[in-house]
Amino acid sequence: MMDWTDRHCRSFHRLMSRRARLYTEMLTTGAVIFGDRDRLLGFDAAERPLALQLGGSDPGELAKAARIAEPYGFDEINLNVGCPSDRVQNGAFGACLMLRPDLVADCVRAMKDAVALPVTVKCRIGVDNQEPRAALFGLAERAVAAGCDALVVHARKAWLSGLSPKENRDVPPLDYGLVYELKRGYPNLPIAINGGIARLEDMRAHLAHVDGVMIGRAAYHEPELLLRVDPELFGEAAPLADGFAAVEAFIPYIEAQLRRGERLSNMTRHMLGLFAGKPGARAFRRRLAGESVRPGAGVETLRAAVDEVRRATALMAEAARA
Repeated sequence: MMDWTDRHCRSFHRLMSRRARLYTEMLTTGAVIFGDRDRLLGFDAAERPLALQLGGSDPGELAKAARIAEPYGFDEINLNVGCPSDRVQNGAFGACLMLRPDLVADCVRAMKDAVALPVTVKCRIGVDNQEPRAALFGLAERAVAAGCDALVVHARKAWLSGLSPKENRDVPPLDYGLVYELKRGYPNLPIAINGGIARLEDMRAHLAHVDGVMIGRAAYHEPELLLRVDPELFGEAAPLADGFAAVEAFIPYIEAQLRRGERLSNMTRHMLGLFAGKPGARAFRRRLAGESVRPGAGVETLRAAVDEVRRATALMAEAARA
């Protein structure tokens, strides 16, 4: 979720679920060590529980990045061993590390020695021509021995050559059963499943076999899905009634950020999927995407876009009564 789950996105998503654990976009060790730390690592306490996802392959640098990040208040450090993007391949980390399970163990051990936070690993079930069971269980064995506190498994291979990063999210077949088998093999290790999961009904089905479910693009492209998480998975009331309430709840944050000089589009780009499937959703997206980038655009631009949905919904209701 690089360039997606920034602090604006997380602040918006947190409004719709108190219980879901949020993850940062993957940050490289170089960015954390040498970049603008407050901009990269700073977040509002309201975003918690929040995990920092790191990308890197040097144990010493990962330990240093973890030490830098710990005082910011994250609830977890997550090592990405699953991303197949060109950027991580050029840096020999992400999914490339599936080929080096001993190095993954060294990275986990270094971070565990450096910080008191839980250290977890997000991985694939293999890459390229690896046999998935051997690759996944081999990585898990070494990571657990090094002190890994939990695994998040994207239940498909990554092909580092031959498929684009986008194709790697959809083309390799899913093998949920292998992740279930891993959980049976490590009953005391928290294991979450990821990949191709977009419906609450499917999440509940997976939770009969594993401890958690990670969703990424499904929640991003249809944020209202998050409004069902607390009541349907945790048995608690939803924080807000619907997408309209989510917009109103987010406006004070937007106004505060605008006063600091932030552009409206940097926040509202994370809201474009909010009314997916509803009357007026297309007009909402078109208007918000087109007008939020204009100089001086403010919350009135967002409210005008939402009015497209309100009008279309009212027209549909009127037509149904006729």
